[in-house]
Amino acid sequence: MKMIAKFSLAVASAGFIVMTTATAAKSVTLSYEGSIGRPANLAEGEFPGVPGTLAVPQGIAVQETTGLIYVANGRFIDRIDVFDSQGNYIKGIGGTGSGPGQFDEPAAIAFDPDTGNLYAGDVFNDRVNVFDANGNFINSFGDFGSLVPGRAFFGPSSITFDAEGFVYVGDFSNDKINKYTKEGEFISSIGSSGTEAGQFQGPAGVQISPVSGNFFVTDQFNNRVQVLSPTGEPLLVFGELGSGPGQFIQPIDIEVDEYENIYVMDSINSRVQVFDKNGNFLTQFGRPSGGRPPQLGEPSPYGNPLDLSPGVFNWTAGSYYSNSTLYVGDFFQGRVQVLDVSGQDPAASTPEPSSVLGLIALMLGVTGVARVRKS
Repeated sequence: MKMIAKFSLAVASAGFIVMTTATAAKSVTLSYEGSIGRPANLAEGEFPGVPGTLAVPQGIAVQETTGLIYVANGRFIDRIDVFDSQGNYIKGIGGTGSGPGQFDEPAAIAFDPDTGNLYAGDVFNDRVNVFDANGNFINSFGDFGSLVPGRAFFGPSSITFDAEGFVYVGDFSNDKINKYTKEGEFISSIGSSGTEAGQFQGPAGVQISPVSGNFFVTDQFNNRVQVLSPTGEPLLVFGELGSGPGQFIQPIDIEVDEYENIYVMDSINSRVQVFDKNGNFLTQFGRPSGGRPPQLGEPSPYGNPLDLSPGVFNWTAGSYYSNSTLYVGDFFQGRVQVLDVSGQDPAASTPEPSSVLGLIALMLGVTGVARVRKS
């Protein structure tokens, strides 16, 4: 089955861990605004791919100059579909195949902030496709690891740009992040396979902070988030396997806002978790639909049953943040949920009256955040 399955325990070396506690009020709030796209009505003979329908929406990006919303539409649809801000279908880019501008499972997408070109991961064709701002194909590049036993996904997993104009692509199976020129020339890579700080098991989502230039990475099969310096040095590791606050089951995508708040698409827990820049848990949004994901060999890309109530997900997957709006792919329900984000500014937060209790909990050995420092 063509889908992302992106798991772990946060393991950091002794001597590199300093526990921290939250000192600011949990002021960030997420609220449902609406949805983009919908699942096909299979009961009435409608097939996925009908304009306006989505299947496993993984990559999401907003073209800032137009406000148009681009969604990677997978599971044999193999297009990037474009919607206006009201959710009206505009057009599709690409189609099934291995030729120029075609896809075999489109994944992460991102706009180059300088040129406006669109970069799109093409998973099973093992490449990144590049289009101009109007959707005209320019070129393809990349060479990514093949399928690893126990993983149902491989290839380019995420795309982001730094302030110097280089493009970084997550190499999911090779457990590293590749650096390229915009033309696709390989420069270097960050990371390796493993469970130590700075190592990965499935770097699923990668974002570069607009504030610090640090890398924020969902380390999927290690069930954690890592923060790396612009040169790739590990700075912070947090998270562990579980369903409680600050725990993850296969975190797939990640966003960072202008205050370096961190939004994690905690996929199998079917929620979004929000943390401050130090990895302190702030809030969460979403709950599971109760429907099972589609099984291997099933023709439908949707969970069963569907629950399209606001804030209900069957896996949270692709995401995009801009201007206090968070777009979240409802992976197995064929839609993108649009969330309003408020209270992000930590300067407006009120100090927690229970900080002392947090310190006591820390002394008793309650674990939460592992800060990694160079010795």
